[in-house]
Amino acid sequence: MSKNADEHLIKDRLEQLRCHFTWALLIEDTEIPDLENRVLEEIQFLDTKYNVGIHNLLAYVQHLEDQNEEALKSLKEAEDLIQQEHANQPDLRSLVTWGNYAWVYYHMGRLAETQTYLDKVENTCAKFANPSCYRMECPEMDCEEGWALLKCGGKNYERAKACFEKALEADPENPESSTGYAITLFRLDNLNIATEKELGFSLCPLRQAIRLNPEDAYIKALLALKLQDVGHEAEGEKYIEEALTSKSSQTYVWRYAAKFYRNKGSLDEALRLLKRALQATPASSFLHHQIGLCYRAQVIQIKQATNNQPRGQDRENVHRMIRSAIFHFEFAVEQKPTFDVAYMHLASMYIEAGDHRKAEDTYQKVLRMKSLKEETKQKIHFHYGRFQEFQRKSDTSAITQYIEALKIEKASFSRDKSITALEKLALKKLRTNKSDVESLSLLGFIHKLRGEMNEALEYYERALRLVVDFDNSVEHGP
Repeated sequence: MSKNADEHLIKDRLEQLRCHFTWALLIEDTEIPDLENRVLEEIQFLDTKYNVGIHNLLAYVQHLEDQNEEALKSLKEAEDLIQQEHANQPDLRSLVTWGNYAWVYYHMGRLAETQTYLDKVENTCAKFANPSCYRMECPEMDCEEGWALLKCGGKNYERAKACFEKALEADPENPESSTGYAITLFRLDNLNIATEKELGFSLCPLRQAIRLNPEDAYIKALLALKLQDVGHEAEGEKYIEEALTSKSSQTYVWRYAAKFYRNKGSLDEALRLLKRALQATPASSFLHHQIGLCYRAQVIQIKQATNNQPRGQDRENVHRMIRSAIFHFEFAVEQKPTFDVAYMHLASMYIEAGDHRKAEDTYQKVLRMKSLKEETKQKIHFHYGRFQEFQRKSDTSAITQYIEALKIEKASFSRDKSITALEKLALKKLRTNKSDVESLSLLGFIHKLRGEMNEALEYYERALRLVVDFDNSVEHGP
């Protein structure tokens, strides 16, 4: 067989493997440095029984950065951990690692080593009487795929959920799959909170994960946050206190305990915990964003307490907190350029600082992102519209942004607020000019969106009559 034919056959076998190279993990190039940083943080600071997968993911990320020799070292660490964590089924648990080895060696042009690892996979598949020579179907593999997808960000969460569900169908009491499933649903819930959707799907899975992993302080912190979300803050605080007394995963517990206290309004305690966590992981975009949110909340607190007119020391504190919030939000988006929510918060702080040019640039930058979820894009258009209306004093630009928000036909708080804002602007323009065709058409559109068809027709007909009258006057002339 020729070398080209041999390589083609190897490539065909590689594509049958189940590993990080074949799971179509959605990772943008700009996200890779932040992902690597998060992986390294997890290896150092998250106490878990499930460490093999994170070393496999690190190897894949290192490959994406053309560091194949480093990737091989990470795969060796994964192999060593398999002997410690899965001594009862080392072959089955090695399949993903062997698959990654095969792909890395293939990309290095070392086909003999590639074939060695393909043979290991083939032998294990045969040992378990698997129908495919290179692709094992089992809950352990579904679970590993789920973890890989979960670690790679929001665009992968729905697929991660499906993987964990499939694993749990086969083994409902599996602690590892249960933990992965609970974390995935918690993250999906958080995305839903950000878009004002129904929340709380993760509550039961989190309780189940703690039942199966009673010493896991990280999961306790997540459960506490979820209890707070659904109105059971007192019960949640008990779990936070338990988690904080544990020595396990302290850096991660501090993160989520801080979020709990920020939500509760205990901003000084939240900042104290976040700064402790930041000492351990100074490059964390998550931590910098959370710290920025605390300073932003402090600004809002002082402004509310002073009827939006802080003076003296209060005014100085507001300026200092605005500067601090901007610093941390800027760091977060620099570290993670796809951090869309952080861009929105950064724009809001530029507005507070009176830097309208930077706010404008920030809104424009986030709206150019290709991977924005529709709900997020809708929310950004609404806030950008508010900026145009109240800071830029441009009703025309504001109307454009509100309409862009409404073009995204997703029911949400931002959509409802865009409709209300658009209605107010149309009525305001009509008070100045009762014959404003655009405003009449906008009111027709708004009533149509609300299902108020009679009112919609009335406004559309008024607008149409004005257009006809204008055309007639032009046609017949003076």
